[in-house]
Amino acid sequence: MNDEHGSVFDGLLGGDSSQWAFGTGFEDPLAGVDTTPPGGVDPAELATYCLMLGDDALIMSQRLSEWCSRAPDLEEDIALANMALDLLGQARLLLARAAAADPRVVPALPDGSPVPPEDALAFFRDDRAFRNVRLAEVANGDFAHVVVRLLLFSTARLALLERLRASRDTVLAAVAAKGVKEVTYHRDWAGRWFLTLAQGTEESRRRLLSALDALWPLQPELVAAHPLERSLALAGVGVDPASLREEVDAVLGQVFSLSDVGRPERAPLAGVGGRTGRDGLHTEALSLLLAEMQVVARAHPDGRW
Repeated sequence: MNDEHGSVFDGLLGGDSSQWAFGTGFEDPLAGVDTTPPGGVDPAELATYCLMLGDDALIMSQRLSEWCSRAPDLEEDIALANMALDLLGQARLLLARAAAADPRVVPALPDGSPVPPEDALAFFRDDRAFRNVRLAEVANGDFAHVVVRLLLFSTARLALLERLRASRDTVLAAVAAKGVKEVTYHRDWAGRWFLTLAQGTEESRRRLLSALDALWPLQPELVAAHPLERSLALAGVGVDPASLREEVDAVLGQVFSLSDVGRPERAPLAGVGGRTGRDGLHTEALSLLLAEMQVVARAHPDGRW
């Protein structure tokens, strides 16, 4: 390339040849926001609660992003990518809020590392430190699988976000207010596709029922209350997932009825000693997902490019 026209990358870099690896150069997502925990709330509990909601969004976003270029048609490919980005945005805010509430949750990194707190939480924790529900982490299957998983996940998350808008924590309330609009679309998209597959061909219905049967044992964890969730719900900060069960069952029942699909009779996936995803107990699928998601960040904790 001749010097008269310079490099094709000049416009992208704005004349600055330095690049970033971990969001360096972006503003703090909570810049200018009062992140002081509400009165009477344990900062460590608030941080852990934000990790629970943030990890749900982060891991579900990762699974949805794996569908990029693999959906049945271009429109649904874009839809899945956009939903992944919605959840990634929620994850970034929630992980940043966790770090602001209690900086002790952020993994230690080498001095001078440019990694901001939300990225450190995403890329430098091992699977035992993640607090997401196990439904979010299981490996992808076929298109019916992503439809069923998203329906189960978004139905519960939408009900939670609608209530979280009243949180005494202003950051959580703001994240929820924005998230309600996003997740309403996620739930409706999944519901429409559930109906389409159920009433489509014999093969599409078979695949849908197979996916529902496989994923249903993971659904109860979405509406099971962890002691910390109950504690923060009583403090007016969080939401008790058990309080969502009736609404979630009603919404899913309506979708099942319209689709002429029976509610599966599968026992919930048990934990170990009462521990589940909220306690850091996960399936092997999460370890494999994190190994791929985190490999570059962990290899270059000081990286700038």
